[in-house]
Amino acid sequence: MRKVMKVLLVEDDPLLGQGLHSAMKQHRIPAEWVTNAAEALGALRSSDFDALVLDLGLPDLDGIELLKRLRGNGHQLPVLILTARDGISERVRGLDTGADDFLAKPFDIDELMARLRALVRRSSGIATPTIQLGELEIIPSHHRVELRGQEVALNRHEYQLLTLLASSPGRVFSRETIIDHLYRWDEEIESNTIEVHVHHLRRKLGRELIGTVRGIGYRLVIPENA
Repeated sequence: MRKVMKVLLVEDDPLLGQGLHSAMKQHRIPAEWVTNAAEALGALRSSDFDALVLDLGLPDLDGIELLKRLRGNGHQLPVLILTARDGISERVRGLDTGADDFLAKPFDIDELMARLRALVRRSSGIATPTIQLGELEIIPSHHRVELRGQEVALNRHEYQLLTLLASSPGRVFSRETIIDHLYRWDEEIESNTIEVHVHHLRRKLGRELIGTVRGIGYRLVIPENA
């Protein structure tokens, strides 16, 4: 029987917290929502969780300090930090303190859920399954892509873009979401970088694979025989 992921959500903003809690429920992810560090520590003492979603601006204790306390007490559960888009110093402090991932606000709910699943998979040693889309096969455990049984050479960013699109076929990913997924906060990119990656993927895998939604972003077109 497949284990259900249980998440502790620490977010003091009532609107965002309620929205995230409802979204997790819709994705069938059991979640306990608390609004401050004291409640978070109490929840961790009384229940087991598979991941922690942590906002940094808590009313009683800075989120980084809470994370430092958890790591100091031996808590090893994966931690995903929610941070402001321009909070570069917060991201650095969070990662140095022991965070496993971060997501900049505003963010896409589907990406949050995908990152949580990835964190839990990595922490439990579960490999990501092969993704089969028609004649295209993505083998995450080997960072390998095959088309009609033949390996296709992709660079790192092309592979990351393809796996992001393939994580939710048919869904439109904005340029901002793609950039956040492919690049670190301290990397500079050209204005047409994403378009170049898309062009290369189309050339290597077929023009019909990636659709453009003008003014919004890109999506993976689901093959009829997928």
